[in-house]
Amino acid sequence: MTTPYERTKAVVETRAFLEILAAAEDISVAGLVQSLAVCLLRHYPLDIDIAVSAAAVPTLWAQPHGKKP
Repeated sequence: MTTPYERTKAVVETRAFLEILAAAEDISVAGLVQSLAVCLLRHYPLDIDIAVSAAAVPTLWAQPHGKKP
């Protein structure tokens, strides 16, 4: 079961990861992106989690849209 702390940590660390990717000119460590993605996605919020949060705090979250085909 994912705790609120783990979920928050996943969101914060994912942002940091994306900032690293955005600033990187080249990623030379094979598998780095995939291994970090697996770790970050372990506790990343699902659409249902975001939907519940959006219902509770609509000024902070928006309802997630369905996945595009």
